[in-house]
Amino acid sequence: MEPEILFEDESLFVVYKPAGMATQTKAIAQMDLEMWLKNYRAGKGEDTYIGIIQRLDQPVEGITVVAKTKAAADELTKQLRDHTLAKHYYAIITRGSLPKSGVMEDYVVKDGTKGRAKVVSSSDPRAKKARLSYQVIRERDHDCLVDIALETGRFHQIRVQFASRTAPLLGDTKYGGASRGHGISLCAYQVDFVHPVSKEPMHYEIAPKGADFVDFFAD
Repeated sequence: MEPEILFEDESLFVVYKPAGMATQTKAIAQMDLEMWLKNYRAGKGEDTYIGIIQRLDQPVEGITVVAKTKAAADELTKQLRDHTLAKHYYAIITRGSLPKSGVMEDYVVKDGTKGRAKVVSSSDPRAKKARLSYQVIRERDHDCLVDIALETGRFHQIRVQFASRTAPLLGDTKYGGASRGHGISLCAYQVDFVHPVSKEPMHYEIAPKGADFVDFFAD
């Protein structure tokens, strides 16, 4: 699947990134979202600056905001730090005993050698606080559709926080999730922010395209 530009002006893009495409990668032969947008801008004869504000993991689909100028990138990064750039995710978990709603707050570290994260004690000098809130909004057979409001943006945060509670995401075999052959059931479905120039509120929302989400969104 190709990315889809949902909004574009002189300052920014709002883009749907398909699952399987990296946001940024060091692999020369692999097309990532950053290069795809650079090529798109070059084809229009524009400056090819691309400012990535927040990375979506390669297996994760969804909406991301990308700056077209350094000034826009600085302002959007500030909003991310201040939590005025807000992202919501849908995930599917298969553990029905998880409380129907709640807040998860942990300390996590990234293990770069293994390409994964883990929950650790707050006393670990490498630890970074990870916080999210969630609500189970639909159930079907043994699967639960969860709406997640991400408050911090740590590496593999959603994946490791749910897995640490024996509720790994469907398809997330790296963290113990069962696979149905469709990849990770995680989608950044909504973003809200303030336009860095016009100061107008911006809201974008999509329905997930992943195969395991189909039953939940068929109605």
